[in-house]
Amino acid sequence: MTEPVPPDLTTVADSIDRTVHATAARFTMGLSPSALAEAYFDWASHLAFSPGTRLKLANKAARKSSRFLNYAWQCATDGAKPCIEPLPQDRRFAAPEWQNFPFNFMSQAFLLQQQWWHNATTGIPGVSKRHENIVAFAARQLLDVFSPSNFPLTNPEVLKKTVDTGGLNLVSGLRNFAEDRERTARGEKPAGTGAFVVGRDVATTPGKVIYRNRLIELIQYAPTTAEVRPEPILIVPAWIMKYYILDLSPQNSLVKYLTGQGFTVFMISWKNPVAEDRDLSLDDYRTLGVMSALDAVSSVIPKQKVHAVGYCLGGTLLSIAAATMARDNDDRLKSITLLAAQVDFMEAGELMLFINESQLAFLDDLMAQQGYLDSTQMAGAFQLLRSNDLVWSRMVRDYLMDERTPMSDLMAWNADTTRLPYRMHSEYLRQLFLHNDLAEGRLSVAGKPIVLTDIRAPIFSVGTVHDHVAPWRSTYKINLLSDVDVTYLLTSGGHNVGIVSEPGHKRHHFQVATKKADDLYVDPDAFAAAAPHKDGSWWPEWAGWLEERSGAPTVPPPMGGPTSAYAPICDAPGTYVFQQ
Repeated sequence: MTEPVPPDLTTVADSIDRTVHATAARFTMGLSPSALAEAYFDWASHLAFSPGTRLKLANKAARKSSRFLNYAWQCATDGAKPCIEPLPQDRRFAAPEWQNFPFNFMSQAFLLQQQWWHNATTGIPGVSKRHENIVAFAARQLLDVFSPSNFPLTNPEVLKKTVDTGGLNLVSGLRNFAEDRERTARGEKPAGTGAFVVGRDVATTPGKVIYRNRLIELIQYAPTTAEVRPEPILIVPAWIMKYYILDLSPQNSLVKYLTGQGFTVFMISWKNPVAEDRDLSLDDYRTLGVMSALDAVSSVIPKQKVHAVGYCLGGTLLSIAAATMARDNDDRLKSITLLAAQVDFMEAGELMLFINESQLAFLDDLMAQQGYLDSTQMAGAFQLLRSNDLVWSRMVRDYLMDERTPMSDLMAWNADTTRLPYRMHSEYLRQLFLHNDLAEGRLSVAGKPIVLTDIRAPIFSVGTVHDHVAPWRSTYKINLLSDVDVTYLLTSGGHNVGIVSEPGHKRHHFQVATKKADDLYVDPDAFAAAAPHKDGSWWPEWAGWLEERSGAPTVPPPMGGPTSAYAPICDAPGTYVFQQ
């Protein structure tokens, strides 16, 4: 018989564990040491019991050493081609100075070592794929710290700049470093963001806040054409950041573009949660967010169906809301557009390295103590995914080269971060990322399960080629999980730049194809090989798709609804967007 534990002792023990975990999480950027240790032990133990694999790795090390020595000999005599080329996305050693002695030796030695560690951490018999990915990722992060490009004495570009400027680059770089540390300590945004003030420089499309509750403000944008399509557009942005990525500067505002094409546009602006909002649930985001906004839009423009648009997490939430509406015979949606949004999380990229039971329990303890997940803790994981671009290359440019990248509206928006309430984020990570309940038909809303195949509105889905948050092959799975016409568009760029793709960019391009409800499935590689390529922005393609599914133009609706419940409250961009 198990000896019962006194309730008071259980409470105290749980409190001690939670405090220890929360304290540790602040030093590990929310990463669980137990999860990392478990992956390492899986890899190390299987490698220890695989003498043949160790022999093969030793052989690879000997061959790489031989290649490097041969390269060194040829360089000393009559020159030689590099014995290893960096990956296409690795630009650390692209400058001509890296081809000169001794920096070519340093870069080649580093790349060979990097390749060997990839061999050593992948393909070990018996290691789970998940643990293999974690160990390989961790090894890559550690190696990146010691890249010769990160240090002034081993980076020829930095040395050249130092000679050319008489060392002023290092002096100015130190000043940049001190300024950044001081801003971080004071909780201020990065240098240069002052040039992009919300409501003055960004988020400037005219409109009115017509509805507000404890979670959202709903903005109705003013018409810019004499006539508009009768069906309005409701945009559900991600709540992980401020809404105005879709209403940046006037020249690249998706909202401004849509109003210019004759659409009436509504946008949700999410509240920035505080500790008191800790118990807001994922379903609260559906009811207080999507459904409350949809009710308001239906009141302002009655008897018209709605073109619903969801970006990133907002697209996932919109999919949940749409499936629930379909289950409950609510047919107010005319179409659904998903922008870099996932509904199946089995292939959610390297972000899944941070999602397992150990990691989420660790994160829960951190969020339970705070009541939310702080933006800096969230940013740490995303920076790790692209540490070369977001950490080390930036440090070299800003602090060693004194070549700060000029602040842009998109960079300023990226620095305008938000928090995530404890309950919602825990539910989101467990139900969707960890257990994949939405895709597999286990997600329950209001006590009953929902399935995406119930949706009857046509779908337009956009993926971006270089998306590290929502990989395009993951977003492509909407073709597997729906029984309606799906138009899938794959555009150049990443998670943000690919979506903010205003007309006029010559380097932008995309592919698009439609799968009818009764068509045979086309896998993503076949789509990429067969779908026609088009140059330019994808926005006109989407606007044309919406127009085909809209009625004849008519007079613009009034700003706000016929009752005081949806009367204009204040001018756009509202008040929630200013919450810090």
